[in-house]
Amino acid sequence: MEVEEAWLDEINDEGEEIAQTELEEPKEVKIPLHTIVIREEDIMEPTKELWTGFTKSTATIHRCQDKALNLIEVEGENVHYMNSIFLTLILEFLFLQFISFSSNLLQNSNTIKSGHDTSPPPDTRQAKSPRLVSLDVFRGLTVALMILVDDAGGAFPSINHAPWFGVTLADYVMPSFLFIIGVCIALVFKKIPNKSSATKKVIIRTIKLFVLGLIIQGGFFHGNNNLTYGVDMDRIRLFGVLQRIAIGYFLAAISEIWLVRNVPVDSATSFVRKYYIQWTVAAVITMLYIGLLLGLYVPDWEFQVQSKSTNLQTNSTILVQCGVRGSMDPPCNAVGLVDRIVLGQNHLYMHPVYRRTKECSVNSPDYGPLPLGAPTWCLAPFDPEGLLSTLMSAVTCFVGVYFGHIIIYCKGHPERMLLWAVSSLVLVILAFAVQLFGMPFSKPLYTVSYMFLTAGVSGFALASIYFMVDIIKFSAPLVIFQWMGMNALIVFILAASEVFPIFLQGFYWRSPSNNLVSLTEAVLQKICNSKRWGTLAFVLLEVLFWGLAAGVLHIKGIYYKL
Repeated sequence: MEVEEAWLDEINDEGEEIAQTELEEPKEVKIPLHTIVIREEDIMEPTKELWTGFTKSTATIHRCQDKALNLIEVEGENVHYMNSIFLTLILEFLFLQFISFSSNLLQNSNTIKSGHDTSPPPDTRQAKSPRLVSLDVFRGLTVALMILVDDAGGAFPSINHAPWFGVTLADYVMPSFLFIIGVCIALVFKKIPNKSSATKKVIIRTIKLFVLGLIIQGGFFHGNNNLTYGVDMDRIRLFGVLQRIAIGYFLAAISEIWLVRNVPVDSATSFVRKYYIQWTVAAVITMLYIGLLLGLYVPDWEFQVQSKSTNLQTNSTILVQCGVRGSMDPPCNAVGLVDRIVLGQNHLYMHPVYRRTKECSVNSPDYGPLPLGAPTWCLAPFDPEGLLSTLMSAVTCFVGVYFGHIIIYCKGHPERMLLWAVSSLVLVILAFAVQLFGMPFSKPLYTVSYMFLTAGVSGFALASIYFMVDIIKFSAPLVIFQWMGMNALIVFILAASEVFPIFLQGFYWRSPSNNLVSLTEAVLQKICNSKRWGTLAFVLLEVLFWGLAAGVLHIKGIYYKL
């Protein structure tokens, strides 16, 4: 099973900075809600501006669409994909307009605070501000979910990754990490005394994360119940979870350092002026992804079978017939094409998730033997964290940065909750709109609809956890997740990457199967009288173990960072 999502030590490290220098406990303003007066023009004027801009841009886009359709051979499939492109352009424009409209709400709330100061902070000796606990809890919950779906996904395929299209519980893990990274980037780089120094710090951490990802997921460790190790450098996997996190972090952090204008935010207009370049970068990345996904021509291609457990001859060359443009199916999509050209087939993931589809497994949605007459591409390599999909995943970090800006400029609990909820709702609506018009949810491709949906759900999750932990102070039952969130990097390396279980399995009695890990799981399966529920009990015990271990580290003040 593919090792799932990791966490960036950047957040452990910079999370401390957030707690100590950047975050302020929202000051209670003694203004009863019934005394807040919102004038009709405060709402209608921005709405009129939004509608006027939308109608003008829609007309322009339709003119471009008509011209484009006149230049191509009009066939049903081509028109379908062209319409998908232009619809997504419209939806992207609406999202940017919504951000501008949200800033008007910030202006009317009287909670805007000037930020992103590039001058050195004054040397004050004030007490440290309290840590934003909800981010730690959210991160810890995501780590726990990662362990659950990785280790129990085989027993419960319904919570495992969707075989290709669709979204399951496991498919929310990676976007949640990227989203939280974006939130913390906004908070950490609120004040930048030295842009060059900050950039150097970002580059160094990006390199460290990328190299660590190569070591953990490049193939050096051979997985659970396999005591061998080592990797053939000719077949090392170049991209993985940590590498994706590194790239998303790098793009979002660099944009926050260099592309945010140094203007005080005291109005809706100044808020837009401050961040419009950053939003433009996110929009350009999205447009580039859509253009490549739907525009690249995918020719026929070949691969060599590596598995010895198939009916096909080992190392035989297999031809995959494509010759299409705009396909989002497993064998002939542009995401795989880019990876095969740039990275090379030998450096891709050799056990892709589409081997659990009905076409490729008799046990679908779980792994299993090939069905009779299975297509040849079922054995082909494909990297779910490849170049093009990783580029699109970086936009999730940009969305998280926007949610972080709400924390900075909106100092009251109600205003934060309102803007987070509305923003998340808009993202979810955009997701289903894009999906309805031809771009399905797909984690392996990291489609635009999938990005919108998972970012919106992450926003709702942040708002809910923030309400429970930071507003009503319902944090005691969630403290174990807080501990895991504060030491998420070490938990990922030892638990999710199975380094610690593999280490324990190295000590056995007479037979490698007689080790502490396997025997504990077997005992629980016997007690539960079920292999599935025994596996689930073992995984829950594993989550509890790592939560308590992280708690011990927290008590001792030990936090592992890069």
